[in-house]
Amino acid sequence: MPFGFSMNDDGTINNTSEMSQNEWPAFIAAAKATKTRVVPTIEWGNGVAMQNVLSNANTRVALEDSIANLVKANGFDGIDIDFEAKQEQTRDYFSTFLKGLYSRMGNKWVYCTIEARQPLIDRYAPGQTPPPDATNYANDYVQMNKYCDRVEIMAYDQGTIDTRLNAARLAPYAPVADPGWVADLVTLAAQNIAKNKIIIGVATYGYEYQVTPQNGSYQYQRLWAFNPKYATQIASQLGITPTRTSANEIGFIYNPNALPTVAPSGNDTTQTQQTVQPATTVTQNAGSQVDTTQPFNYMTWSDAQSIADKVSLARQLGIRGVAVFSLGGAEDQAMWNVLK
Repeated sequence: MPFGFSMNDDGTINNTSEMSQNEWPAFIAAAKATKTRVVPTIEWGNGVAMQNVLSNANTRVALEDSIANLVKANGFDGIDIDFEAKQEQTRDYFSTFLKGLYSRMGNKWVYCTIEARQPLIDRYAPGQTPPPDATNYANDYVQMNKYCDRVEIMAYDQGTIDTRLNAARLAPYAPVADPGWVADLVTLAAQNIAKNKIIIGVATYGYEYQVTPQNGSYQYQRLWAFNPKYATQIASQLGITPTRTSANEIGFIYNPNALPTVAPSGNDTTQTQQTVQPATTVTQNAGSQVDTTQPFNYMTWSDAQSIADKVSLARQLGIRGVAVFSLGGAEDQAMWNVLK
């Protein structure tokens, strides 16, 4: 599933990775030789442009035709529709778009990658009344079940968004994806989407935070995403052995004064979905895993054991499987044994 295409604001397709050039033809040929499906991704993250294009019948139908023609002309096995940051008012237009695309694709897959949706009990603190628009979702799960051959939930970038788990887990707690959180997302989706279509999106990266204890609460300031090599190099430099977190990820804390705080760069950075939570949050946790009253930096990332947890969870929940995001060469190489 190469990140091959993106969308222009006018509803035309941009061949971001030049899929007919460079290494791609040989790569695709090698995949097909092993009977591996080739399903490139089309990314779009402009909600305003999406509303403008999909709400207009002419531009919407033109986009359906363009995608179907693109897939068939290149011999792809389908297309991954990764349209993020949609507005609530776009929901029905997006469903109509999926219906039209599905009818044009024949035996080619319409693969849908969607943002995580939490149960209300996880989004709001006990006793808090959800606002009237709390369930004004941008994705219609019922329609997706009809017109998506696969539905991949981007079950990562959790951070501090789950109020119930924030209170139950030991600090520091701002995971990429706690298995308990992922199970809730899947269980909710499975109320309207067939289990044999649901796929758990599994991350290979992590996040670094500045954490400040505040009288029983913790302020988390998200600094950046990173690939694991960035964290393991810092741990080695400081003589720290990473340990399992309360979300069963791998991580560690360190004194930010111990070395200059430098953002990961080059191959150490990773692309993530668009996070909607604020960069700085204050949460209460069950207690602390660390004996500290001073601000510290916290790293947590998805390693092979974290990925194994998601594979086991997929089997336990009876869904289709997992999809790994992303592969840049710096991920925990032990994960390949987990995914066999």
